[in-house]
Amino acid sequence: MIYAFDTYYYEDFAKTVCIAFEDWLSDTEKEIFTEKTEIISDYESGAFYKRELPCILSLLSKIKLQENDIIIVDGFVTLNNDGKMGLGGYLFEALDQKIPIIGIAKNDFSAPDDKRRAVLRGESKTPLYLTAMGIDVDDIKKKLEKMHGNYRIPTLLKKLDQLTRE
Repeated sequence: MIYAFDTYYYEDFAKTVCIAFEDWLSDTEKEIFTEKTEIISDYESGAFYKRELPCILSLLSKIKLQENDIIIVDGFVTLNNDGKMGLGGYLFEALDQKIPIIGIAKNDFSAPDDKRRAVLRGESKTPLYLTAMGIDVDDIKKKLEKMHGNYRIPTLLKKLDQLTRE
């Protein structure tokens, strides 16, 4: 199963949503998980994970992960060639490096990262940015290119973003 997570921050709470789907070509989700939590950390430039990781871990505690499951986060797994981790890297560590984590970001990060891949989808001239730990990023790049949807953002990831804002 593939579990994609996103969190949206309202004035007094955070809403985290997870869409579970069976494979990279899926056009509909198998299950949706949602949770509203207290915001426990203000936004801190360069340390986004401090704000979002607790939200993801809280919702993950309600999901029974299996061997071969994959998690997608909205953001980066790695940030540079010096080993600095993004949200996904901290999640990979929190899960004892047992579950592959894929980061899909809409905007690039300024520092060079040999593990980051730009992915063009559909007719879009603007790429998505892909990073990963626990799985080969080039294999995932091919899968992301083929995900359901004709536009830059795959169908299920667009739905995920919309659900966090409802």
